[in-house]
Amino acid sequence: MDMKTVRQTAREKLKGFCRVCPECNGKVCAGEVPGMGGLGTGASFKSNVEMLAAFRLNMRTLHGAKNPDTTYKLFGQDLATPILGAPITGNVYNMGGALNEEEWAEAIIQGCLTAGTLACTGDGADPAMYNSGVDAIVKVQGRGIPFIKPREQEEVLKYLRRAEEAGVLAVGMDIDGAGLVTMALKGQPVGPKTKEEMKEIISGTSLPFIIKGIMTVDEAEVAIEVGAAAIVVSNHGGRVLDHTPGTAEILSEIAAAVHGRIPVIVDGGIRSGTDVLKMLALGADAVLIGRPLIIAAYGGGAEGISLALKTMTNELKQAMILTGCATLEEINMDVLL
Repeated sequence: MDMKTVRQTAREKLKGFCRVCPECNGKVCAGEVPGMGGLGTGASFKSNVEMLAAFRLNMRTLHGAKNPDTTYKLFGQDLATPILGAPITGNVYNMGGALNEEEWAEAIIQGCLTAGTLACTGDGADPAMYNSGVDAIVKVQGRGIPFIKPREQEEVLKYLRRAEEAGVLAVGMDIDGAGLVTMALKGQPVGPKTKEEMKEIISGTSLPFIIKGIMTVDEAEVAIEVGAAAIVVSNHGGRVLDHTPGTAEILSEIAAAVHGRIPVIVDGGIRSGTDVLKMLALGADAVLIGRPLIIAAYGGGAEGISLALKTMTNELKQAMILTGCATLEEINMDVLL
């Protein structure tokens, strides 16, 4: 199996939902929500890609970083790479349904583990979507991170209990799903959360809790205040609010404010190991990958996902060699022009 074959197969299976463009930049699929595009004009999706692409790298070759170390530790787990699978659901209405939710969840969990990293699983308009992800994590002795949509308090707490029973490593909430069109269409109420509501949720579990959807410094501070164990800088792939900044545009400011108190993870527009290097240089500790792993799963299942992640990790390693970074800790703003 190679990535060219994976992409060709994915193009057939995703027909009508994703063109598997040579450059996944949100231009062709703008407004396709449900689907794989960005909301409205697609400006937020496009900004993720464009803002990340705007950063250039300082090439350095007079150094001793001959065999860089890409290992990363998260919640006590030693990972081969700082690249994780993002929480995703909605295979029928977003991707056409060539894979069902169970097949998707098992592919991303197994593919990520084979690549030496972790997958997050998602929540969606049908509660069975969340359970599919948790069930897949149970099969691998809890080595995964389920995310819950910002549902009503009682529902969130119920979903937390399910995660705890499954013995997962951590749990998260994609608070950026507060206005999801697909949830509204299916009659599943979601919305913003107050500080008090988040404190109730986080204090209601012993699991490390990740808040995904942080796009401002003030909300990063709130996340720390309410007890988040990590944050994800994310605009939900440009799928919930038109005309937001790209995540690369605001990452360094948020990371500087957090100043190592908790891990800062980021997603949005990351398509290669070089993109990963840029995000780490901007202050991220790790990244989440979404659309590229959808293509990998539809083109090659768990093996396709593992191949995509290993390819990106090898690209990251090569970029570290050519920028003089022997470890992830050595990657900083000096890498960027």
